[in-house]
Amino acid sequence: MKSTEKGSGRKFCARNAQRRVFRPLSIVWLSVSVLPFAFSTPAQSQQPPVPQPPATGISAAQQLPEQLLTGSINGTVVDRSGDHILGALATLTREDQSPKQEVLSGDNGQFTFANLVPGTFRITITARNFTTQTFSGILHPGESYMVPPIALALVTATTQVQVVAAGTEVAEEEIKLQEKQRVLGIIPNFYVSYVHDPFPLNSKQKFELAWKTTIDPVNIILTAATAGIEQARNDFSGYGQGAQGYAKRFGAAYADAAIGTFIESAILPSLLKQDPRYFYKGTGSTRSRILYAIANSVVCKGDNKRWQPNYSNIFGSLAAGGISNLYYPAKDRGVGLTFENALIGFGVGAVVNLAQEFVIRRLTPNIPDYDPAQSAQSPDRSKDVP
Repeated sequence: MKSTEKGSGRKFCARNAQRRVFRPLSIVWLSVSVLPFAFSTPAQSQQPPVPQPPATGISAAQQLPEQLLTGSINGTVVDRSGDHILGALATLTREDQSPKQEVLSGDNGQFTFANLVPGTFRITITARNFTTQTFSGILHPGESYMVPPIALALVTATTQVQVVAAGTEVAEEEIKLQEKQRVLGIIPNFYVSYVHDPFPLNSKQKFELAWKTTIDPVNIILTAATAGIEQARNDFSGYGQGAQGYAKRFGAAYADAAIGTFIESAILPSLLKQDPRYFYKGTGSTRSRILYAIANSVVCKGDNKRWQPNYSNIFGSLAAGGISNLYYPAKDRGVGLTFENALIGFGVGAVVNLAQEFVIRRLTPNIPDYDPAQSAQSPDRSKDVP
């Protein structure tokens, strides 16, 4: 009986990654299947001949068409007293009908649009309880355009209700940025915040993020692949083989991920006022970042922005494991395995956090610009981790 439980425990290792929300499923799948290729050293190829400089003496930059020399636009948002405004939405539109771009101002009120094609532009600045301001200009090839400080005026005196609404709207904009985060442009990486000191999520936003993660097509494909591997190895043999056996494995894998996501990242965080996201540190010594990543498998930020034990993750993992006993084959059930897999889940969470801190950001396009200097100048909240 003891050997059977150990065998079942090994089967649960891969499945437990899914139960710990789709995040570990995606990252573990990436670690096993993709990262070895991403970091492999390409074979040496024959070096092409070095081109000779043009006889005319014209520089390479002068030979490039001007439209290929991209530029950038930088600016600062302040109020009438000169104080920086955090979380102001800067929207860039172009006359060439290209898609608009949006960024949020940081702690120092600064915003940046990089890699822009030259031409006329228009920037609209909006912020809760402030008037809207616009600025127009022309970006020349290779230019770093500095917009004069944009001062916003208060519309009316604010109330406590209006302040809360402003935080909610800023959090909504930050979620939109998170939903664009995909490792290698494919695998969802929604539960990581690269924004320094982001606003906490309300209950509605926590459920919306869990729902979008659960129905994401890439996560469903990865779940289907996991079920196929389990069938090939005949894991959970009580399900049998054939189409019926595969359907049961896929259903169980998807149920694990969906139940774990909603319990650990929406239901309990809403009840316990905790934030389900991982907050990228990105600064400090390597040792401090390693300790920070490992600690975040058992601690989290509350909605009050203070560090606390991650009860949502701890109790959510146990609850999801207990519920899974309803649909697993009889021989793969048991209280002991539920607790064993909860411990495995914490280990998986620590590994995923380490990957987030040192690897995943480099492979994730469409993330907000992260300025380590801002984090260094601000209080290091990681010191408050229990």
